[in-house]
Amino acid sequence: MKISKEIKTGILALGSIALLIFGYSFLSGSNLFKNSREFYVKYQNVEGLAMTAPVTINGLTVGKIENITFADKPGWLIVKFRIDSDIEFSKTSIAQIYSAGLIGGKSLAVFPDYRSGDIAKSGDTLKGISEDGMMAAVTKALGPLESKVNNTLATVDTLLYNVNDVIDKETRNNLREAIENLNITLNSFSDVSENLNLILSQNTDNLNSTFTNLDRTAVNLAQLTDSLAQLETGKLVSDLQDVVTRMDNIMVDIDEGNGTVGKFLKDETLYDNLEGASKELEQLLEDLKLNPKRYVHFSLFGKRQKKYEEPTNSDQ
Repeated sequence: MKISKEIKTGILALGSIALLIFGYSFLSGSNLFKNSREFYVKYQNVEGLAMTAPVTINGLTVGKIENITFADKPGWLIVKFRIDSDIEFSKTSIAQIYSAGLIGGKSLAVFPDYRSGDIAKSGDTLKGISEDGMMAAVTKALGPLESKVNNTLATVDTLLYNVNDVIDKETRNNLREAIENLNITLNSFSDVSENLNLILSQNTDNLNSTFTNLDRTAVNLAQLTDSLAQLETGKLVSDLQDVVTRMDNIMVDIDEGNGTVGKFLKDETLYDNLEGASKELEQLLEDLKLNPKRYVHFSLFGKRQKKYEEPTNSDQ
């Protein structure tokens, strides 16, 4: 069967029209081969939400914004959007306008509610909310900070006022004088430091000799310590204990009157005899002093010795 040119032209025209319709729908965000559902939501302010803006569920793009028109009630806007996904959610789900990024514009996010059994159908109206814009979020975040900054500025102002009240003309003069004195002191320290460096440079050899002697002293002390460590301290302590024991025994014997020293200290008879002998010796020396001729006789011609006469004082 031969097809005429008119029929071919008609088929080509219909195909072109269909392709044009499909291309327009595709570019406008519609898909003729998917079963789409349309929903509505009301807002007082869409905050720059534009046509063909994406509609997301849990971050996944599931549709597009189709139309935004004014409602009968003044100030309200009706947003019509399409969902191409088969996901089901209840009528209590929420549609929120949010910012997709700094330069990404606004988008619409559906927060599905699966708890309610009343499934949303095409043509239903959802509850709409708006996320705070960037400026609103910044304003809310800076609100407490602004209050703290104001309080801080008030405190700083009070502090500066008190400082100005304290630092009067006389105080400023005193501070100036103190700084000048501090500069003088620092200059003096600088001079002292230079003198000290000069002294150290001139006595470097002496200091080196001193440190060398200290090193030798440390070595000698270490050797002395080693020598002391090598002593038989146990035997030394034992000998010392033996000496102490002997001294203790000697003191016990003396206290008990044993031995010559003990008898001398404890025997009263010996003490009395010594006292008597001492007394007689004293008398003898006194008599020898008074009557020397009685004990020493010297004569060239044989003179006869006088008869001994006892002293008149019986105590002598």
